[in-house]
Amino acid sequence: MSRTNPAPNLIDELATGVARLDPALRVIYANPAFAEHTGFGQSRLATQTLTALPPDGGRLHQAADLALKENSPIQVADAMVCAAPGHEARLDFTFTPSPVGVWVETHPSPPRVEPTRVSESLRGFAHEVRNPLAAISGAAQLLQQYTGDARQRELAQLIRDESVRLATLAERLLGARQAMATRAVNVHAVLERATGMLAAEGAPVTISRDYDPSLPAWHGDPDRLLQAVLNLVRNAVEANAGRIVLRSRAEAGWRDTHGQRVPALRIEIEDDGDGVPDAIAATLFEPMVSGRPDGTGLGLALAREIAREHGGELTFRRCERGSCFVLRLPRHPRTGAAA
Repeated sequence: MSRTNPAPNLIDELATGVARLDPALRVIYANPAFAEHTGFGQSRLATQTLTALPPDGGRLHQAADLALKENSPIQVADAMVCAAPGHEARLDFTFTPSPVGVWVETHPSPPRVEPTRVSESLRGFAHEVRNPLAAISGAAQLLQQYTGDARQRELAQLIRDESVRLATLAERLLGARQAMATRAVNVHAVLERATGMLAAEGAPVTISRDYDPSLPAWHGDPDRLLQAVLNLVRNAVEANAGRIVLRSRAEAGWRDTHGQRVPALRIEIEDDGDGVPDAIAATLFEPMVSGRPDGTGLGLALAREIAREHGGELTFRRCERGSCFVLRLPRHPRTGAAA
């Protein structure tokens, strides 16, 4: 195989799999790590396109072609490559265009979170909260009937509304997954409701708003979105944040889980709290993972599940102080998007 790439010996030493495609998208170089990850030796890959990597080779070839045509990096997550029966590999690929073709990087995909872990954790939580919610709702109803203070009646109604919403969520988790109640939603109204609930809880935090006033309507389930946002802002409060920034933006060319460019909305919850401990950064969104001794590890797992139900994604990035959680949602989620 020709190795007309810069510093081939250095690249050969990398643990990252690296390959180079010529302008015709044929493999002209692959380092040992790439061969190890894919299971295909250099002699098998020479002068072939990535369609030689079954079963997802066609998908990889299309991504390389798209990166070259758009002159923009393309990522493909969780691709399956099988060099021989019983030797399947799940890999993440990055395609970066260059003047001489396309560079390909590959890493083993992170371990999947077994659906049963999420389901069992959330179902157990849902089972435990049903009876307390019924008691809370009943007590709020009595308060509402017997108080003469308008503000107290308003707060009692808030308690009743939230008890009903959480009880509905519990029933969804305990029973079969129901279809989303999708409709046109003003995401700023959802953010403002979450802000109002934080204020009612007496959270010692300042909320700053950085909204895009031209943001179009989002089509999704407002109750589930509210649950995701509440989980994120409460997570910030529990991380000792003194200030939370709620930010909204439009993204015209975000790629959804199917690799399609779709109009999307981006919601950011940025805080100046303690940040995410390095020890849990890689498993942050898995259930039962928490940076606090008294944490349940369910809030972020559920928020990500809600994002994925809508065909979106939840990620985080570190800030100079604190963290920023980024919720990306396609404006029109695909029906039955995988969680």
